Amino acid sequence: MPSTLLLRGGRVIDPTQGIDGRHDVAVADGRIAAVAPSITPSVAKEVLDVSGKLVLPGMIDTHAHVFQHVTGRFGLDADLVGVQSGVPVLIDQGGPSCMTLPAFREFVVNAKQSRVFAFLSAYLVGGMEGHYYPNLYKPDCIDVKATVRAARENADIVKGFKAHAEIGGFARWGLDVIKLSAEIAREANLPLYIHFGQLWPLPKEGGNSVDPDRVLPDVVDLLKPGDILAHPFTRHPGGFVDRNGQVHPIVKEALARGLKTDVGHGSHFSFKMARIALDAGIVPDTLGADMHGYNTAVPRHAGTPETHSDQDHMFFGRTRFSLASTMTSLLALGVSLEKIVPMVTSNPAAMLGMAGEIGTLKPGLVADISVLNDERGRWTLSDNEGTKVAADRMLTPAFCLRNGTRFDADASILPTAEAA
Repeated sequence: MPSTLLLRGGRVIDPTQGIDGRHDVAVADGRIAAVAPSITPSVAKEVLDVSGKLVLPGMIDTHAHVFQHVTGRFGLDADLVGVQSGVPVLIDQGGPSCMTLPAFREFVVNAKQSRVFAFLSAYLVGGMEGHYYPNLYKPDCIDVKATVRAARENADIVKGFKAHAEIGGFARWGLDVIKLSAEIAREANLPLYIHFGQLWPLPKEGGNSVDPDRVLPDVVDLLKPGDILAHPFTRHPGGFVDRNGQVHPIVKEALARGLKTDVGHGSHFSFKMARIALDAGIVPDTLGADMHGYNTAVPRHAGTPETHSDQDHMFFGRTRFSLASTMTSLLALGVSLEKIVPMVTSNPAAMLGMAGEIGTLKPGLVADISVLNDERGRWTLSDNEGTKVAADRMLTPAFCLRNGTRFDADASILPTAEAA
């Protein structure tokens, strides 16, 4: 059949169809028309030679912060993180709440070229200023019924919920916030995505004594299969790796019970912690980038008040990254490409409850496609602890198709590789 576009000669990897090899991909009327080892170029109006590149189902960033302006400096422009970074689909983690969801739909979901879903904040305040003010996240600031109702009434975009389990909150409120968040997720029958690793400073007075190594087991007892444990490689206390430098024994039990893990790279990511967890057999299910306005340098928008220094923020980070660069980091740690690709395609689709609808190149479906450069050489990767790791393979976004429309990966926030 006649095609609008033919991507020719790339290495196509689609875990949902068992495809991994040199294939052509034809697109017609915004949908996947065919995937085959060879498609006659004459059938297409436009032919793009993608030899030497990776052609993947449209990548899905499971941890984005793109409620721009409403969340202050925390929220980035969705298209800067999405299609302009080679990523057609984003999941905003905890930016909108039940109160601000209408604005999220109008100014992000409907207004941007990237396809954007939400894991709704369990807190009424949502992700204002990147969770800078702890008192806005106490149990009194959660409305279970209103949040469940908002999710049900907006089921097309709300695919889960976001909460935080960390020692700053535990010192203030114990498990109360997590209990309420788990109740929301159970009533709505959607996954709960939980941040691990310290977020807030301990209170100066009136707090409870908290053992960081008790956070994970206490929280896991409250969760259901399909809930997601975020930041397994965090450099902050209260994560997968305990104070003795070992993976907490509850982790494998949690995974056996059907809980999932998301890297949530951000400024949390530690090569040292990743090495410990991977050596213990903990391979994450999904690979969110976790870019936001405190760990990603973007020009300040006119009129944005400087309420506090960016460098004072708990999420401040000095390294630049993207979803493709997080893939490069895992490659450098010895995780195979064949294991990484599902983390950004088919596994996130399942996380959204949309397996077989997105994250696949199945003919007939919407043409969301990511094309990555796959280079060999010598580079040095760094994390926010100052740890450096050598890499001999570098993945960078070339372009993507969103609903059949091409977007070049020209985002100003994309990292620059450091040659070794």
